Amino acid sequence: MTGTSGMHWAPGDQILWRYRGNGPEPRSRVHICRPVTVVQDTDDLLAVWMAPGTECVKPVLADGTAVHDEPLATRYTAPRTTERARWFGTGVLKLARPGEPWSVWLFWERGWRFRSWYVNLEEPRTRWSGGVDSEDHFLDISVYPDRTWQWRDEDEFAQAQRVGLMDEARARRVRAAGAAAVEVIRAWGSPFADGWEEWRPDPQWPVPALPADWDRTPAHMPS
Repeated sequence: MTGTSGMHWAPGDQILWRYRGNGPEPRSRVHICRPVTVVQDTDDLLAVWMAPGTECVKPVLADGTAVHDEPLATRYTAPRTTERARWFGTGVLKLARPGEPWSVWLFWERGWRFRSWYVNLEEPRTRWSGGVDSEDHFLDISVYPDRTWQWRDEDEFAQAQRVGLMDEARARRVRAAGAAAVEVIRAWGSPFADGWEEWRPDPQWPVPALPADWDRTPAHMPS
């Protein structure tokens, strides 16, 4: 893994895109880790590619149950652990601008038929020597090629507040971030108007490996 905080990674560099769990320890430890390849890294944009077949880390319940198979009422209170798993879907292009409280992900169907953008509301990413860390904010937005959009996971956003993973002040900030993202969508600003759906990965790029120390000490995150 190359690149350091305050420096730019080069196209083709392999880094980690990680999320902490929500709430106090132990949930605030890294529980999502995705090895990705840098597409572009400038003062204005970090773009990375998660290839099909990438070995990632994801959260599961302590008994191995998939998180989304657990009823919503106990989804965020049942004990959790992590497991390694392959990303078997088509690849995902992730775009993030410094300081912005969301990232935008592009999804394709097989054969590179573009499907949709996904606005993932999250803590602005913190860079460290091996990649970027963030914290997911539950609420998301799907955006379609015809420029229509819809909120996603509003039930999970509400449940996270009910069980204390997000206080009222943070929930207001997340809603404000979502409203700001919607304004970008309505204006068809970047990155939606930038033609990223026509982008394709370098066929010479290898699939990044998941390192044994994928959960090594992350950068400090805002409280």
